[in-house]
Amino acid sequence: MDTRERLIASTRELLWERGYVGTSPKAIQERSGAGQGSMYHHFRGKPDLALAAISRSAEELRDRAEAEFGGPGTVVGRITAYLRRERDALKGCPVGRLTQDPDVMADPELRRPVEETFAWLTDRLAGLLSEGRTSGELDAGLDPVATATALVAVLQGGYVLARAADSAEVYARAMDGALGLLTAHVR
Repeated sequence: MDTRERLIASTRELLWERGYVGTSPKAIQERSGAGQGSMYHHFRGKPDLALAAISRSAEELRDRAEAEFGGPGTVVGRITAYLRRERDALKGCPVGRLTQDPDVMADPELRRPVEETFAWLTDRLAGLLSEGRTSGELDAGLDPVATATALVAVLQGGYVLARAADSAEVYARAMDGALGLLTAHVR
């Protein structure tokens, strides 16, 4: 892994662990093993590096989700695979946690990949749910957009509840509950 990639990877980890304010250039340099000169050779400063790291986390989230969404099987099966995929529930979502960071949310450039990722995820789920309605797998009365929004909210809320309880089991129960509500619409 080259220096630029080490800087991005280290910043991603630090943002996830400490948030934007807690992610100092010095901490990034220490974690990545890169010197100050290397950091400023590749990035204009901390905001530029943070944007690269947030964008990479968002891209990875979309790629991992698409692996399940684009796979074989029923719509409900693909959504189930996505929601039940192995995750570190106690660490939370690397993109979703950024919504709790006032510095990220106050900066339109840093907020943009977060907004775009959740819009993509909601749209992608709504598309799958529409596909399920069209194929007859799901009830015609199911509202794809509202249901997709609820699934994203339960997913992110599951992380919050798991962290609050210090129990990954709480996250798993939230996913079971969401899937129970969804499968009630299977025809």
